[in-house]
Amino acid sequence: MRAVVMHAPGDVRVEDVEKPVIVEPTDAIIRVTAACICGSDLWPYRGLEDVNGPTRMGHEYIGIVDQVGPEVRQVTVGDYVVGSFVASDNTCEICRAGFQSRCVHQVMMGSIGTQADFARIPLADGTLVTVPGEPTEAQARSLLAASDVLGTGWFAAVAAEAGPGKTVAVVGDGAVGLLGVLAAKRLGAERVIAMSRHADRQALARRFGATDIVEERGEAGIATIKALTGGYGAHSTIEAVGTQESMLQAIGATRPGGHVGYVGVSHGVRLDGLDLFFATVSLLGGPAPVRRFLPDLIELIMTDQIDPGAVFDLTLPIEDAADGYRAMDERRATKVLLTL
Repeated sequence: MRAVVMHAPGDVRVEDVEKPVIVEPTDAIIRVTAACICGSDLWPYRGLEDVNGPTRMGHEYIGIVDQVGPEVRQVTVGDYVVGSFVASDNTCEICRAGFQSRCVHQVMMGSIGTQADFARIPLADGTLVTVPGEPTEAQARSLLAASDVLGTGWFAAVAAEAGPGKTVAVVGDGAVGLLGVLAAKRLGAERVIAMSRHADRQALARRFGATDIVEERGEAGIATIKALTGGYGAHSTIEAVGTQESMLQAIGATRPGGHVGYVGVSHGVRLDGLDLFFATVSLLGGPAPVRRFLPDLIELIMTDQIDPGAVFDLTLPIEDAADGYRAMDERRATKVLLTL
């Protein structure tokens, strides 16, 4: 079967590999019908994370169940499924508390690689959610987004306590930030401020519900948000980048007593304890527990209430995955969908 393999920074290839097999009795094998490239895949691509030899890529996926292990009860062969980028049993105390991404038995799907014709899904009963009916092409794109970026943006908005009467600021205009805008609006936010310098992404942010666009960054961006909010700052802020600048901007743009939901994969972020002490904001974030939200997100998608698949602005066959990585690295694409 075909699979995307990264050999070194900037070196992405599509290679023939062995089809996965059932390893644990709780595994399932799915035939991947679509996969995509994530912003977090760019960290090793850019050399900001180590690539220790040939590495299978991908952690977002939708597909058809091809095989199940003898202990799988909730999904069956032929089911159309969506799963989280973190496999979880969905039964441990951490999962039951709604943090399946930190399940005591978690398996990061990036360690398996889902940019491939087939993928092994550990803990299938806890990880996969069956989609009712047959999705349209547009719904399928949105279901793929639900596997990570939609669920991550949604978690960020929930962690930031976005809701009715709130002003929400969103730091980051990648797929997660844009879908954080969608989530904040859907959760009832009165005002959603998207921070973006790119006209195409600004347009999509407005389509998803942004009421204001702020192009400034750093201290200037913080000052603009405070000016828009009567000097107070946002009630809720989504941080969807993972850099020092973005985190400080998110905290600085939030009013005392406000909440920051941070979901950008942290690289080089260091917070001064005294600054954080006097910021008087709540921080909650980390790997998004996408599995918590999947049933509701699938229903919203399959009833055409939301269209998160709009973040995919470039579609390529899996053979051209290297072109997709280059397009995202060069910011010529917000998010790339790979067809199989």
